[in-house]
Amino acid sequence: MPHEPQPQRPDELDAEAVRTWSSLALAALGRAREDIDAINVYPVADADTGTNLYLTAESADRALDEAFGKAAPGAPGMTDATRTSLAQAVRAYAYGALVGARGNSGTILAQLLRGVADVLGDEPGERGPGRLLAQALTRAAEEAYGAVAHPVEGTMLTVAAAAARAGEAAGSTAGSAADVARAAYDGARAALAETPGQLAALGRAGVVDAGGCGLVAVLGALWQALSGQEPAPEPVRGRAVPVPQTPEPCEQEEGPAYEVVYLLEASEAAVGELREQLDGLGDSLVVVGGEGLWNVHVHVDDPGAAVEAGVVAGRPYRIRITHFGDERRRARGERAQRAVVAVVPGEGLAGLCGEAGATAVLVRPGEVPAVGDLVDAIRRAHAREVVLLPGGAELRATAAAAAERARADGVRVAVIPTRSAVQGLAALAVHDPEGSFDEDVVAMTAAAGATRYAELAVAERQSFTSAGICQAGDVLGLIDGDVAVIGPGLTETAEAVLERMLGSGGELVTLVLGPEVPDTLAEHLEAYVQHGHLAVDTVTYRGGRYSAPLLIGVE
Repeated sequence: MPHEPQPQRPDELDAEAVRTWSSLALAALGRAREDIDAINVYPVADADTGTNLYLTAESADRALDEAFGKAAPGAPGMTDATRTSLAQAVRAYAYGALVGARGNSGTILAQLLRGVADVLGDEPGERGPGRLLAQALTRAAEEAYGAVAHPVEGTMLTVAAAAARAGEAAGSTAGSAADVARAAYDGARAALAETPGQLAALGRAGVVDAGGCGLVAVLGALWQALSGQEPAPEPVRGRAVPVPQTPEPCEQEEGPAYEVVYLLEASEAAVGELREQLDGLGDSLVVVGGEGLWNVHVHVDDPGAAVEAGVVAGRPYRIRITHFGDERRRARGERAQRAVVAVVPGEGLAGLCGEAGATAVLVRPGEVPAVGDLVDAIRRAHAREVVLLPGGAELRATAAAAAERARADGVRVAVIPTRSAVQGLAALAVHDPEGSFDEDVVAMTAAAGATRYAELAVAERQSFTSAGICQAGDVLGLIDGDVAVIGPGLTETAEAVLERMLGSGGELVTLVLGPEVPDTLAEHLEAYVQHGHLAVDTVTYRGGRYSAPLLIGVE
C-alpha cells in the first residue's frame, strides 16, 4: 500500500516528514513524467529524463517504506523506542535513490539526496529545523557538483545551486523549515526559467532543462510536505510556459554510442582513480555515493573498457549498457514501433546487441537480474512492442514477470525462450522490425530454436557428470545444457564438441571467445571446421569479461 502523506507542522522536520516528502515527490514526478521526457534534449535527446527520475524516486520511496516497516510497532524485536529516526529515514531515502538511480538525472538526484542525508543524519546541535534544512540543501548542491566530472550550467546542477542559495537566505533569518523549503522551491523555479539562455541546446529547442524541471517537482513536494500547502499549478513564467510536449528538433553533436551504468563496491581511493580513467574514455561522467558503495554513470564508445575499469577498482554489479542509436532517432519523443531487449553475459556481446539495435542487460556468471532491471530495460527501449531474449533457462520466470509488468504499462511484450547468448544472436540475425510483430516473433523463435548451443567451462572440483567423473581443472563441454565431453584442454574439448554438434548437420558455426582465450584458438577451430565441413561457415566474436571461455552455436 502506498504511504498516505501526513500533514506536518511548519517547523517539524522528522522521519514522517521525510516519508511524506518521498510520497509527494514520487506522485509529482509521476504526473510530470511524460512532460519531462518530452523536453529532454541534453546531454542526450533520448526522451527518458522524466522516466529516469521517476524510477529513481520509486526506488528511494521503496527503501524508505522498508525502513519504516522494519521499525514499525509490532515488528519483530521492535518497540516504540526503535521507531525510525530522522537520521535513519534520510539515510534510507538516499540509499534507495543510490541503488536505483537511472540515467544522468537520476544519478544526480541520488547525490542530492545523499547531501541532504549527510546533514540531516547528524546531530542538529544548536541548529533549528530551518537552519538545518538550509545547510542540507547547500551540502546537496555541493556534493552534486562534485560528483559530475565536468559540471555544465543551465542544467539540474544550476537549479540545485539556486535552490540552495535561496534556502540559505531564508534559513539565515530564522525561517522555519517550511519557509526554507518554500524559498528553495521558488529559487529553483526561477533558475529553471533561465536555463534556455544558459545552455545552447535548450535555447535551440525552446525548452527548459528536463532534469531541473524534475528537481523543481521534488522541491515542491518538500515544501508541501512541510507546510501542508500544495504548490500552485501554474507553471514557471518565461520559457517554461507551457512545458512543450514535442519540442522543435535541435541539432545535436554526435556523442559516445553507449551509456554504461553500474553499482560498484570499492574504496574511495580506488574510485578516485576510476574517475580519472573513465573521464578519459567518454563524457557525462557522474560517480555518486560513498562509504564503499557507488553508482557509476558514463557515456562511452567502448563499454567493455568502462566495465573493465570498474573491475579494476572494485566489484561492479547491476551493469546496464544502453546503445544510444535508437534514442537519438527518437529525439522527437516518438516511440519506436518495436525493439529487442537481450540479457547477455559479457560486454562484448552487449556491444554486438547494441550494434544490432537491441538494448542489452549485462549479467555476470551465476547472477540473475532483478525483475525491475528487465522492466527498466524495456522502458529504456522506448517501443510499443518489445521482444525479450532472456538468454538462459534460469531467467525465464524473471523475464515472464518483467513482461507482465511491462504489459501493464501498455507495452506489447513477447518472451522468446532463448537458453544461450548464441541463440539470442541467431534470433537477432533474423529480426525484422518492419514486419508484423507476430511474424517477427515466430521467425526469431524459429531461429533461436534451430540453433544448438554449447559452452566450455573449467571444472572447479571433482564431480559426477552425465559424461562421467571430472576432476578439478578438467574442461567440460556442455551441449544444450548437459555435460557431453570432458577434456584436458580448451582446444581438444572444443574440437570434440564441434564434431558432435556438426554430426547432425549445420550451416553456420558461431564462436564467442572469453576474455582469456587467445585469437589463435578461434583460428584453429575455424580451420578445423573448414577441413571437416567445407559447406559450413564460421563467425567469431569476443564475448568480453564475464563471458564463458567459449560459447558455440550451430545453426
